[in-house]
Amino acid sequence: MMNNSRSQEFFTQASKVIPGGVNSPVRACGSVGGQPVFIDKADGSMIYDVDGNSYIDYVGSWGPMILGHRHPEVIKALESVLQSGTSFGAPTALETELACLLIDMVPSVEKVRMVNSGTEATMSALRLARGFTGRDIIIKFDGCYHGHADTLLVAAGSGVATLGIPGSPGVPESVIKNTLSIDYNNIDSFTEVMHKMGDKVAAVIVEPIAGNMGMVKPIAGFHETLRELATKYGALLIFDEVMTGFRVHRGSAQGLLGIVPDISCFGKIIGGGLPVGAYGGRRDIMDHIAPLGPVYQAGTLSGNPLAMAAGIATLKEISRPGFYEALELATEKLVNGLGDAASNLRIEFCTGHVGSMAGFFFTAGPVHSFSDAKKSDLKRFASFYKGMLERGIYLAPSQFEALFVSAAHTEKQIQKTIDAAAETMKGLV
Repeated sequence: MMNNSRSQEFFTQASKVIPGGVNSPVRACGSVGGQPVFIDKADGSMIYDVDGNSYIDYVGSWGPMILGHRHPEVIKALESVLQSGTSFGAPTALETELACLLIDMVPSVEKVRMVNSGTEATMSALRLARGFTGRDIIIKFDGCYHGHADTLLVAAGSGVATLGIPGSPGVPESVIKNTLSIDYNNIDSFTEVMHKMGDKVAAVIVEPIAGNMGMVKPIAGFHETLRELATKYGALLIFDEVMTGFRVHRGSAQGLLGIVPDISCFGKIIGGGLPVGAYGGRRDIMDHIAPLGPVYQAGTLSGNPLAMAAGIATLKEISRPGFYEALELATEKLVNGLGDAASNLRIEFCTGHVGSMAGFFFTAGPVHSFSDAKKSDLKRFASFYKGMLERGIYLAPSQFEALFVSAAHTEKQIQKTIDAAAETMKGLV
């Protein structure tokens, strides 16, 4: 058995002063019947806990670490900024440099505003959409998590799904009355809603590749229908690319799928592991934001030089030739290995990936929606999670989360993960 005495001690101390002992609910590991390991350090594809245990990391700080932990160019960029200061609350050239990189890599973005988190990005994008269109109704999709802003905690995924709650107390009915949530990948339901009230819809917001109900791919025609009907009824299409942005393709999910949204939201990778968010889109829409327009949004630490420098370094590294092709091959080997391990034992299991974003479910599948994902055997997942952790493999402690492969993962580590999965699954039969 793995020694985790210091983690247990730290969790006991944290629980006295932090709600649940964690600063984000899924980290508490309650859904898998365990307690969190406390991390001491990380390097490359590895993380190390306070008890000295090492793990191959497939969480990657929930997505940002596409280069792996402590990539030399990111560290170098941060060290350079630290010589000058950490925050000024005033413009710096780094903000413009990162904005130019984003605009160059994602053609739908003509202007971009930096914020501090994915939640800030999505809630600001929705405020902008409502201000631009003069309408109130927002359409989202069941199991898609767009941060914890009040209007978006309706049938959300991620930690909300993991905890098994429909939304959150503290969110008044009056706040969510203009938010409609529809089955992900259900073209007919979306079409019906838009035909009934499309002229009242300000925006349709979606994870182009869902990652907060587990990793779920869009079916053929889904995003094409969103784009077509949003345009037809004068609504804005918002792609929440906080997770998929620069994870699945150099041009993000929209570049891979060939869909042009009106507004896009980013986070995670564009900060290289530091707190960051951004939203951007068509020039005429973005010019409605203060100080040019009437839609107000602000942030003391927005565009802080540390996050900008780390983001610039990261985006430059992922732009190198062959970067995404190598990640694709590594991820494909991993998910195929997991699938084969389950198939050999006749365990109901389905898996898939898009680029270096992957997922699996303990159900026969296919999984096209949140209702499909919820058919998973959660007890079996909990046992699998614990078994993999004991074997030095660090996965998200929830069936309803994606996993991420980084450029730092080696072929040997991928094979070790597959072998650990095969051994762990033997105990699930």
